[in-house]
Amino acid sequence: MHLERLAIILEIVGQHGEATVADICISSKLPKPTVYRLVQDLVSAGLLEPASKGRVAIGTRLKRITHNDLSDRALLELIAPALKDAAQSHGAAFFLSRLCGSSVEIIHVETPDNGVSFLHPGLGKRPLHACSCSKVVAAFSPELMLEQKLKGRLKAYTEFTLTRATDLKAELAVIRERGYAECVEEIERGMCSVAAPVGHSELGKTLSIGATGSSRVFSSSFRSRLGRQLVRVGEDLSAQFGWDSPAAAVKRVSTPQ
Repeated sequence: MHLERLAIILEIVGQHGEATVADICISSKLPKPTVYRLVQDLVSAGLLEPASKGRVAIGTRLKRITHNDLSDRALLELIAPALKDAAQSHGAAFFLSRLCGSSVEIIHVETPDNGVSFLHPGLGKRPLHACSCSKVVAAFSPELMLEQKLKGRLKAYTEFTLTRATDLKAELAVIRERGYAECVEEIERGMCSVAAPVGHSELGKTLSIGATGSSRVFSSSFRSRLGRQLVRVGEDLSAQFGWDSPAAAVKRVSTPQ
């Protein structure tokens, strides 16, 4: 019965686009206190989200679950070739990351096969506060940075890791302004990375593309140029998926001059 009521509420909101508690009560015949409580539960779980004043809409989490074009396989069909070209061009490892629950994971890495030396970032979860791929997702997903979620999670991996919430929030603000994130020896000494979101749609901001390399190669000026290029590539990939605008040709990452 409980699950059926939740399903009914989701169906009503989905059909209306946006709905108030009163709208849901009328359509569902459920009492107002019950609807109010269930709506709050769904909002807390990310299945619904506040829209215009007093209204709720289908939440980003539910959209991610039901969006067929966001499967790993569909993503890699378009993104992997672009990352491979970039890896060959730069002689560095390029990666794709995505938000999985409340964590960001690197799900795919392309490496150069032209004999150059490179650093592989590995696959799996990355801390929200100490890796470019996760910081850029966190910057555009404020719900991940709630105070209660930060407590006990700002572990120091090196002396450069941000471990104070105020410092992290300040950096996330900078990331939002410039559009890309950097990790400069925050996970491991001598290792740097740069990452940008795949556009700024609800789906795109939960994905990031990036590159990693030695601090010797990934200098400040190099990271700046590469970061801006990754922003453009992310926007073009988002357009290819149809998340932001009509399909457009994917721009390859060119070698910084």
